[in-house]
This record gives sequence, C-alpha cells and structure tokens, in this order.
Amino acid sequence: MADEMVVLITAGSEDEAAKIARALVDDRLAACVNILPGIRSLFFWDNKVQDEREVLMICKTRQPLIEKIIKRVKELHSYTVPEIIALPIAAGSAEYLGWVRETTGE
Repeated sequence: MADEMVVLITAGSEDEAAKIARALVDDRLAACVNILPGIRSLFFWDNKVQDEREVLMICKTRQPLIEKIIKRVKELHSYTVPEIIALPIAAGSAEYLGWVRETTGE
C-alpha cells in the first residue's frame, strides 16, 4: 500500500510559511512544499468568528513522517493551535510519487 501523503498547514504570513517549508524540506520531512498566499480563513476562536488572511502550505511526504512533521511545525509556528492536516494521496504520477519516496528517505 502506498504511503504518500499531502499535509495542509496554514500560517499567518508568507515569511512564516517559507521558514516552516524550508525546515521541512531541509530536514527531508517533505519532498516539496507549495506556498499559496492570499487565502481567506473564517474560523471560530476566542469566542467569536475570525476572518483572516493566511497562507496555505501543501506538503508532499510519506505517512511515517507525519508525527515528525507535526512536532517540527509546532516548534516553528507562531499559532497556539496550528492547522496541520494529513490526507492520503489516492493516486498520482508514478514518477512523481517515486520521487517523493526517494527524497524523503524511503
């Protein structure tokens, strides 16, 4: 069974996202991180609805690395409760998924 995953992480700024992304790639916890600026997030926090601009990171990795990614992101992130959500990749280019596995140490 394939263990490739996509991890979604939000951050408050492009600089913060780049810092986190660089650490994940440098540490070989992610093969690639896309940074998408300009997302709008509405969420419930501090007893009210918040409406904020954020940056979304899309990380390509493997399931055995998820706990290490969560730990590393929490070390670097400015949020008290950062969004870190992992989703399995159901299908994709065999060459790309092979590169993800190779790059992240499998």
